[in-house]
This record gives sequence, structure tokens and C-alpha cells, in this order.
Amino acid sequence: MVNVLQPGRRGIGGPPQGYAEPVPLGFVKPRSIRHVPRSVHPRSPREVPMTVQPVASSAPAPSKLGLGGVVMVIYFAVAGGAFGIEGLVGSSAPGMALILVLLTPFIWSIPTVLMVTELATAMPVEGGYYVWVKRALGRFWGFCQGWTAWLYGVVIAASFAALFRDYTSSFLNLAFGIDILDRNAFLGWLVAVALIIFFARLNIRGAKAVGDSSKLFAVMVFVPFIVMFVIAAAKWIANPLPFWLPATPPETGLFGAFGLGLFVVMYNYLGWDGISTVLEEIKNPLKVIPKAMLIALPLVILGYLLPVVAGLIGGTDWKAWGDTAGFPELASAVGGRALGIWVALGGMFCAMGLFNAMVLSNSRLPFVFAADRYLPQRYVERHPVYGTPFRSIVLVSVVYAVLAFGAFDLLLVTTVLLYGVSLILQFIALIVLRVRAPEMVRPFRIPGGLPFVIFLALLPATIIVLAVRGTVLEEGAQFLTLAGALLLSGPVAYFVLSALFKRGAPDTLGHEVTVHEVAVQEVTGRPLPGE
Repeated sequence: MVNVLQPGRRGIGGPPQGYAEPVPLGFVKPRSIRHVPRSVHPRSPREVPMTVQPVASSAPAPSKLGLGGVVMVIYFAVAGGAFGIEGLVGSSAPGMALILVLLTPFIWSIPTVLMVTELATAMPVEGGYYVWVKRALGRFWGFCQGWTAWLYGVVIAASFAALFRDYTSSFLNLAFGIDILDRNAFLGWLVAVALIIFFARLNIRGAKAVGDSSKLFAVMVFVPFIVMFVIAAAKWIANPLPFWLPATPPETGLFGAFGLGLFVVMYNYLGWDGISTVLEEIKNPLKVIPKAMLIALPLVILGYLLPVVAGLIGGTDWKAWGDTAGFPELASAVGGRALGIWVALGGMFCAMGLFNAMVLSNSRLPFVFAADRYLPQRYVERHPVYGTPFRSIVLVSVVYAVLAFGAFDLLLVTTVLLYGVSLILQFIALIVLRVRAPEMVRPFRIPGGLPFVIFLALLPATIIVLAVRGTVLEEGAQFLTLAGALLLSGPVAYFVLSALFKRGAPDTLGHEVTVHEVAVQEVTGRPLPGE
């Protein structure tokens, strides 16, 4: 995922097409679908009752994502290319940067992937993590988690629109010597707004259109980096120098170098839960989600590792990475000006893919908030042709356009902290459901029992604490004020919106959907409860 601190540089378907074979990684088909109970979720006295009332709509079912589309949406929700990782090398030195790129997935990404896969296949409903936390912890915490995730997504999506403007300017500079976007802030904002309008229209056409376009963007991002790596590898074979040295910056110890780059690499590895908000817009989610995660994880790691190695082999001073040396400049050092222009063009497609995926994920949160009556009911309305929540898409796009004019200097630390709080609530929901709903059918179940699940939850929680501590020691605690204010806005919004719109009304989304009910749908074509 792009680091915005480096200026150059998240319903509803119909019947399936046919019977889907069981998921190889743990899916168990009911012995007799005719005798499956309608719900196997036990209720505890503290659990919020969820009604099973469909959202009234005569709109058609939206298009659905297949495996390839889901993989690419996950990829762009998390990474979208190596753009933005440059600052990691500049702050932590080559050796520590490579260690962080390889180590962080094991303590930050893999626990999240496992958590999302278990909950997504147990409760494959629109709204994803919002519904999971509400199911486990109640309406208040469900809303606060969804609100925090929405805030993070809104700010990051706006930064991606601004990033497209920056990479467009970089491309025009490299290719034609044109720097008008650097000199005219309003014109640069219009470029960002044009991107927002284009992808708002694309998202209104449905998740499949987003997935198909993401495949194209991925090719445009991957190919120049692959060429860059091949050229760099050939140079290194001819002259094998230790590109991984120095291991740490001068006069900086291992722990200091680790802390300097931790927030950067955490930022570039977050977003695995973004796909959950559109689970009902995925074909056979029980089968697709585990496979897609299994494919996307190594793709993301290699997408960072190979370009970083190629750039280090190019011989550019690592201290300049992230300041004056982004990947277009690094590619020029490796393969000449033409390759630099090609990589800059790839950066534009990277920003497109990042923004596209974030609109898809983020726009479904106002939709489910409105369905649960925290927002006006007009935001539940779906497009008469495409079946998508078009008013919610327009709403978030307007917010993006306003924010795209701003600066994002404090975003990296603040957004990682917001995301971390949202993520911890999801892990708490996972643990609570393991305890309070042991009979819940889980097509994919994290092995090792409850102790291992708790251990997995502690890994990202620990790394968040370490990252916050390291940042406070190095840069002070100013960022905590902004992060704290944004986090407190969740409870405030909950009570204000409950008083204005909900007024004690029952939820209309967030119904309990079990694996057995999905299996019934796959075999019989009957709609799920709430459809």
C-alpha cells in the first residue's frame, strides 16, 4: 500500500450458477440439508437480537466477484504495488527494511488473514466486520468498530486520489517535462476529482466491474516491476555486491532501526479485512475467501520484496529513498529513463487500483449503517439497473473529493492506530464467538483451539503497542491527540445518530446467516434470510 507521507511516490445476490464443491480447507457439507436447523447460533442473554427483515428493494441483484476478482481486490486493498515502501529503506537501512518486509506478515498480516477467513466463512454477510463485532459484542461496539473503519477508509481513499495526482505529475515531468500540476494546486485537485468521479461511476456498475478493472491495473503495476527486477538480477549476477548492507542506519541499533520502520511497513501490510464488507457480492464466498487469501498473501509479500531488492541493486543511495528517490527514479537507475517512465505510469495505475478497491469496501459501510437505521433510509436504495448502493457510493465520493484537497502528513501513524483499534475489536469478536457460540458452524476454523486464537490476537496488539511506543519516543505524542479525537467520535456518532434516525428501531441488516443456510442456497437456489 502506498505511504501517503511519500509525495512522489478499503445483500444481496441471487442464486448461484450451480452447486459449488466444498472448500478443501475445512468446509464440511451438512449431512442432510433437509434436516439442518435454521440457525445453529446459540444466543446468550447479553446478545443483541437481530431481526431477519429484508431491505425493501425492487432492484436487481448486483454483479458478483469471482476468485480472480477477489484476489485482485484484496491485493489492492492491502498493497497495490511497492509504491510507498521507499521510506522504509530510507529510515531503517537496507538490511532492516528487508527483515521487516519478510517478518511483518507473520506477526501482523497472517493473524489477520486467519481471523478474517474464519469469520467471513462463518458469517458471509454484507457489512462484514461491522456485523461480526455487533454479533459478538452488541450494537454499540459494532457501530464504533464500523465507524472507525469507515473513518480510516475515507481518509485513506482521499489520499489515494491525491496520490494519483502526484503520480500523474511525476509521469508528466519524466515523460514530457510538464510540471503544471506541481505549480497549480487547484488543477491538481481537479485531476483527483476526475479520478473520484470515474471510479464512483465504475463502482456503481458493481463489484464485478471493480474486480475486472483491478486485474488490468495489476498487470500495469506488476509488469514494469518484473522487468526492473530481471534487469537488476542480471546486473547483480555479473557483480554480486551485498545489497542488504548496511543492516541499520549509522549510530542506530537494531531496536531503533526496527522501530523507525515499523509503522511504515505496518501501513503497507494492512487492509486484509476490507473485502469483508462485500461478502454477499462474492460468488460462493465459503470457497472463494480461503483460496483468495492463500493466493493474495504471497503476492503481496513478493510485490514488496522484489522491487525493493531491485532498487537496492541499482546502487542509488539508500538514505535518499522516500525523499528524493521514489521507484520511478530507482527504476531509471536500474534500467534507464524509459523504465523510470514506465514505473511512473505503473504508479498511476497503482493509485487507481488502490482507490477503486477502497471505494468498493468503504461505500458499503454507510449502506449497512442506513440499513440498521443509523442513517437516512435513502442510503439503502439500490441502483435500478446495477443493484448497487449508489447513494452510499455517491456520499463517500463527495467526502473523498473534499478531503483530496488537504494534506496528509499525519496520516500514516494515525491511520495505522485507527486500523489497529478496529482490528483488535475484530479479534475480540473472534474470541468471544469461540466462547459464546461454540456450536457455530465454521467452514474454516483456525486450528489450535482457543489458546492459539488468543495468541494470534496478541501478535498484532503487541506490534501496535511497540509501534506507538517507538513513535512517541522518536517524534512525541502529538499524533495521539488526533487519533484519540477520531476514536472518540465513534461513541458520539452512535448516540447522536441513534437519537436522530434509529430511535429504537430494530436492525434490518446483520441477520444471522449460517453456513448451512449458504449451503441450502447453493443447492436449491433459495435466497438467504433477509434477501
